[in-house]
Amino acid sequence: MAIERPRTLHGRRRGRRLRPGRQRLLDELLPRLAIDPARGPVDPAGLFDMACDDVWLEVGFGGGEHLTAQARAHPEIGFIGCESFVNGIAKALSLIDAEKLTNVRILADDARPLIDALPESSIGRFFLLFPDPWPKKRHHARRFVSPENLDAMARILRDGAELRMASDDMEYIRWMLFHTIGHGAFEWLARGPDDWRRRPDDWPATRYEEKAGRAGATCVFLRFRRRPRSAQ
Repeated sequence: MAIERPRTLHGRRRGRRLRPGRQRLLDELLPRLAIDPARGPVDPAGLFDMACDDVWLEVGFGGGEHLTAQARAHPEIGFIGCESFVNGIAKALSLIDAEKLTNVRILADDARPLIDALPESSIGRFFLLFPDPWPKKRHHARRFVSPENLDAMARILRDGAELRMASDDMEYIRWMLFHTIGHGAFEWLARGPDDWRRRPDDWPATRYEEKAGRAGATCVFLRFRRRPRSAQ
């Protein structure tokens, strides 16, 4: 049963006025790639014209650098990206259009209704990269990493699927670890400091990560595995 989700987890929806070319992509390309979870249950593999070996989901893809790099590197996999910031969506569409990517679909809204609409054990990898840390204590309830959302992620992830999260906010990193390790459905894959200090080679950088690095911030990369349901 879908969970009632009244809180807003994202920030502003729109930035500066879009250039005509990016506005055209919003008007013409986005409708061809858009997902509408309000229509009912979503078959992730059925979203794509190709036969997919797997479907991976990224929540809050920003400008789409990571999403499109993964889609380019894995043409056999279908990618679903969720983002509510219009300017970021337009940037991602420009990358999709330039690279003629056919294995990406987009939800231009809050990811939680889509997650509720996905079948159990239907996603092979989940990315949550540099989400808004909502640093003020009174805003902590808006953080995406929460017991309720971890329940929802655990439901849609296959046994053995990977959950990847990253942040440059150390307090939020501690929050992520506390809630995800304590949840029970996820095993932290780190065996040494390099496993969280160094971004894996198959994990493309994002614009936000590069910006954080230029500002002298330390980025942390977390990898978790969905435990077998029989072991919980």
